Amino acid sequence: MPSFDVVSRTDLMEVDNAINGVNREIKQRFDLSGTKCNIERVDNTLTVIADDTMKLTQVEDLLRKYLARRKVDIGAFEFKATQNATSETVRRIIDIKQGIEPDLGRKITKAIKGTKIKVQVSIQGTELRVSGKKRDDLQETIAFIKEMKIEQPLQYVNFRN
Repeated sequence: MPSFDVVSRTDLMEVDNAINGVNREIKQRFDLSGTKCNIERVDNTLTVIADDTMKLTQVEDLLRKYLARRKVDIGAFEFKATQNATSETVRRIIDIKQGIEPDLGRKITKAIKGTKIKVQVSIQGTELRVSGKKRDDLQETIAFIKEMKIEQPLQYVNFRN
């Protein structure tokens, strides 16, 4: 029985490469060199530190630029509110979304069942498994999920016959 998985994964190595590029450019740019601007990643959390909100915005723009170069979808990042940090700096926490949240999984499952496409959808942790008798039904399901305009980037993997 043909099947495929719907997943949401962010390549953390590419994120690290983008962070290294941003930190290198921070040291080289005349308006940012010598400041306390920095980006760090711990697990699935980025911490952006800057002297003020203007510099924080510049560093975030650099991060977006480098992520785009590395083909990392910015929809996988959740930007939190700006916080005041120590020694008159500001900080912003950015969460990296990994996996499909249960609410989104139920929403996708319900929408697919509402289309009357003859497939079965099961939630397996942070992934969705879609299986059906015909390969065409699976391709139609992929097209339907893409049309749903979900902000979180989704990948379709493990297509099996």
